[in-house]
Amino acid sequence: MKLKLDVSEMTEDFFGDAHLLGIVAPVRDYQFCWNLNKQFRFSFRVNIGLEIQLNKKNRNYFFPVYEHKEPQFFRNHYLYKNHHDGEFLLPEFRHLDFLWLIKGDDVPTELLAALKEGIRTLPGVQLVVELTNEKIKNKEHLIF
Repeated sequence: MKLKLDVSEMTEDFFGDAHLLGIVAPVRDYQFCWNLNKQFRFSFRVNIGLEIQLNKKNRNYFFPVYEHKEPQFFRNHYLYKNHHDGEFLLPEFRHLDFLWLIKGDDVPTELLAALKEGIRTLPGVQLVVELTNEKIKNKEHLIF
């Protein structure tokens, strides 16, 4: 008998206080983070402990996660690279290069709008879109 882990409740908890942005920017992840840090005075850094590992087709794929903590709020920002070596973290959004997850304290609408507008001005950025939970089929891939 095989037991299967039910991640639906865990997924619901993880995304309960989250906002997710999808970004099309065909640039290197370190270059994109550098531009984000410069634009917003953030400190996105790769967090090896949060790296997502997916096993597909008898092979492991690793997706780096960059993290920025807002010291004045209980709010964290996570930037995922959506593709690695031909595989996608969220295959339903193959066209997206990066996923920006904001978790924690309530995110004011003005802040979200300012972030989206600021990201659009960065070199190489072609699209910024907010993703709703209902549209994401493989949410469990984003849980660390």
